[in-house]
Amino acid sequence: MRVLLKASMDTEKANEAIRNGTLGKLVQESLEQIKPEAAYFTADHGKRTAFLVFDMQDSSQMPVLSEPFFLQLGAEISYTPVMNLEDLQKGLSQLGR
Repeated sequence: MRVLLKASMDTEKANEAIRNGTLGKLVQESLEQIKPEAAYFTADHGKRTAFLVFDMQDSSQMPVLSEPFFLQLGAEISYTPVMNLEDLQKGLSQLGR
């Protein structure tokens, strides 16, 4: 299932990760593991935030993907099922008329 992972990082922990050079490494390792089809980085509600869209094969992946963000950055994490245009069209075609 295609999902959107939102990771909003604690400002102080992210600042420290930048200062000690670990933020870039954490992001790179996470991207290599998650293999997102899209990855965006911004500020959201005053926090550094990553939005990653990827195919989650099994919900058991959630701890492995989330824990680095929790442990190293004090991040708030959410997972949201999402669709691209093709998925939406497929779903709409299955609706009765």
